[in-house]
Amino acid sequence: MRALARPPVALRSVDIARCVQIARRRKLDMVSALRAATESPQLPPEAREHIHTFLRLYRDAAGSLDSARPDLFVHRLVDRLGLRRQQVFSAQADVVERLVNLARLGELASSYAQRAPHATPRDFARYAAAVADAGLREEDGVGPPPPAGAVQLMALDAAAGRDLDWVFVLGLTAARMPGPRLRAGEMVPDALLKETLGPDDRAAHVASMRRLLHVAMTRAAHGLVLAYPALSSAGVAQPPSPFAEEARAALGAGWEVLEEELFGPEEALHATFQALRDELLSDVARVGKGLGELRFDTDLDVTHAVTRYLELVKLAALIERPEGQSVADALGPVNQRLSTELSPLQREVLATSPLDALLLDAERDDRARAAARAARTEPSLEAFLPRRGDGLALSASDIETYRSCPLRYKFARVLRIPQEPTLNQRFGILVHQVLERYHQATVESLDEMLNLLDWGWRRGGFGDSDEERQLRVKADAALRRYVQRVTEEPVQPVWFERAFSFRMGAHTLRGRVDRVDRLADGGYELIDYKTGRPRSAAALREDVQLSLYAVGAREAWQLDATQQAYLYVLDDEKVRVPSSEIDAGWIADTVDEVAGAILAQDFEPTPSYTVCSMCDYRIACPAAER
Repeated sequence: MRALARPPVALRSVDIARCVQIARRRKLDMVSALRAATESPQLPPEAREHIHTFLRLYRDAAGSLDSARPDLFVHRLVDRLGLRRQQVFSAQADVVERLVNLARLGELASSYAQRAPHATPRDFARYAAAVADAGLREEDGVGPPPPAGAVQLMALDAAAGRDLDWVFVLGLTAARMPGPRLRAGEMVPDALLKETLGPDDRAAHVASMRRLLHVAMTRAAHGLVLAYPALSSAGVAQPPSPFAEEARAALGAGWEVLEEELFGPEEALHATFQALRDELLSDVARVGKGLGELRFDTDLDVTHAVTRYLELVKLAALIERPEGQSVADALGPVNQRLSTELSPLQREVLATSPLDALLLDAERDDRARAAARAARTEPSLEAFLPRRGDGLALSASDIETYRSCPLRYKFARVLRIPQEPTLNQRFGILVHQVLERYHQATVESLDEMLNLLDWGWRRGGFGDSDEERQLRVKADAALRRYVQRVTEEPVQPVWFERAFSFRMGAHTLRGRVDRVDRLADGGYELIDYKTGRPRSAAALREDVQLSLYAVGAREAWQLDATQQAYLYVLDDEKVRVPSSEIDAGWIADTVDEVAGAILAQDFEPTPSYTVCSMCDYRIACPAAER
């Protein structure tokens, strides 16, 4: 997904959504679905051309996985995908950080190729995956200090204590600065704190972000530039940060409009020149050594070395071509002059080189990006939004997903990218199903519960790994405690897996409550089962799910629930959220805010370790490159 959405493929979101639809309906893998999409009437001709570009890149990369050198493969792949040709003032706040990471990836591939000369790109991919899991050694992870006069790239919180000549603060939109308040993964109990912390609310978050920006702005000795993208990646207008507006108003200045500028088509020429030069230098010693050996393929090695040198001359000629002349116009005369003094074998090797196609593709991609930048005709994803009448159909899970990361919502609910459930997700589904069937049984007994667990375990395809055996032991113990809890509690379970649906403004809210108990005093308690780690009542103060369930029970069932609780089955712990904490006005505002952002197609990612480490779409997400 990441490669499809980016240059040089740059497939529009609406066309990606159509391709995902084809994959889901025909039960194909994504590459096969893309091949099928090229023959589908659902996609316009320009989208099919973009897909053909991707398939050509895919074939070239797949063919080199077991033959090319890892460092050259990485350099050429980065170049072919156009990852370095990023706009300076971009809606993505971390573009410059990605460019640094790309350079580090190239260095990592080069050092790996030196340590393992016979390794393939496939071997390096396994090594890179292991590095991603384990991290670099300290000496590998810390680069040399920047030279004098270099541009330093850093997050806002890294600017403290620095003295800089110029400071450029990018990405200053209202959605990012101050942006939404990020919630902690788990609250630390007050008893464990040495000092009293300030309030953890919206006002405190705004004040914290204001201080952060102030620190960055005051690092500049000679000049300061504040910048923001006027349009999101979906073409939706986005206002500047109120903090930036305050600074502009204080100066009585106006915003200067700058159009996007790419690094230019010459970047591909220079990058390829450097890669070929490095390849030629590394091959000289090998070819020279072969001249003194009795081998049948020595002449062929010399021919390839001469051809590599001529390609280097070709690149130098293209770099120095007259201003205004395209690569396509200059390439023909250069090739003709080079081929006049070659042997037939050298001429054949030069003619079959993929270099010309690579350079022409890069130039076409630059023209396509320029045309797209001028047109800005990204179609709307309106047809793929979960519409219900004039509004949206939303659940508590939808709202929580969007609040945690809008791009994750886009992947899951708009593009509907299929995902394979993890072992823990399958285990959670099993526990829910066992509890539901237990309460539907004629006789509720411990034997019945354990029989349902055994049946569900076999039907769910669980194996005999160490982790699965541990989960089975946990489930057995937890369900035994559950039976005991239900027997001893002075409550009467009355409904299980009861659905609700109601209107809130223009939007339809829906959900399903795992269990509803009638209490001894005549009131009701809404219970939702959880198989994760328990969260404290303080950490659930802004929880959407139980608050929405309480409003749903009142609106759909005319039932005023007096209590709401999460039952953490594995820990046999019930955490209640009192009704006094339920704010119907806050729920309505949250629904309007989330629905409005979805309708505006605002799907900018909000990466954080807590969210990204558990996200099913990390491999497709651009924010995962951080």
